[in-house]
Amino acid sequence: MGKNNTKMDKKMNSRKYGHTKLKHSRMGVYSCVLAGISFGMILASILTAFFLRGKTPSIVGGLGLAAVVTVLYGLHASVKGRREREKKYRTCWIGMILNILLLLLLIFIFAGGFR
Repeated sequence: MGKNNTKMDKKMNSRKYGHTKLKHSRMGVYSCVLAGISFGMILASILTAFFLRGKTPSIVGGLGLAAVVTVLYGLHASVKGRREREKKYRTCWIGMILNILLLLLLIFIFAGGFR
């Protein structure tokens, strides 16, 4: 009786310690968390500008700048997470997509302010 070596079995047996369970990339999870934090900053700046009727440009600008920095660091974390070995990279891709969308949103808000 021969072994039924499927592609997945060969992949699982080729790891350093045999059958290890794949975990999510740590930096990918970090990237998703940073996307959530930057979305919260954007939402807080929009709500602050709405409720205070635009009389706080320094607070809104500071939150916007902090959101841009957080988004850029989230992109860096998602790229760095793709370098981790033997991990699931789904969180890296989700974090990268979310951070790119938030960066585009911030660019559109910034460009809309020039009108």
